[in-house]
Amino acid sequence: MRAEPPRLGALIQALCCMPGIGQKSAQRISYHLLQRDRNGAKSLAAALADAMDNIGSCERCRNFSETPVCELCLSEKRDGSLLCIVESPADVFAMEEAGYNGKYFVLMGHLSPLDGIGPQELGLDKLAAYLAGSPGDEAGAGVKEVILATNSTMEGEATAHFISNIVQKHDMRVTRIAHGVPLGGELEYIDSNTLSHALAGRRDITG
Repeated sequence: MRAEPPRLGALIQALCCMPGIGQKSAQRISYHLLQRDRNGAKSLAAALADAMDNIGSCERCRNFSETPVCELCLSEKRDGSLLCIVESPADVFAMEEAGYNGKYFVLMGHLSPLDGIGPQELGLDKLAAYLAGSPGDEAGAGVKEVILATNSTMEGEATAHFISNIVQKHDMRVTRIAHGVPLGGELEYIDSNTLSHALAGRRDITG
């Protein structure tokens, strides 16, 4: 016989859909909300329902947006000559924190044939139209440099290489963000793959 009511069991299973939340963690969260913070749980439920109903994707950059075209795409204060391509909306936040002030294109993933994720799923046809400045995508006509900021993984590198071939057809500069030794890092503590990237990406020192 189950010790928990069916609705509590359903709540625990629902919480397991979140990354990093297993059965035990979901159980602790459920018990906490029911014992100590029912008002917080109701606010959370309302916020989740509202977000699911009202947050979609920007028609231009594919980032999360409550409007057809997001504020970042509409902003005249951003540098329209730069287009940064990232894998997820979380990466947009990271780039903003780093001081980037251009436009974005969000892939919502990376190439992964085994998972059924190809160019179509990443919206690369939309990216090509954006770069060409075709009807309905005139916003991309001013792009001069495309910055590939996909993750430094095998899939991320393959995705960056695939996209670079698309960009080069439009006679635009294409760059890749550097991956290497973090600021303040000591070589003896850096893993070999990171150090290899840093070595491959070395540059001349002038002045």
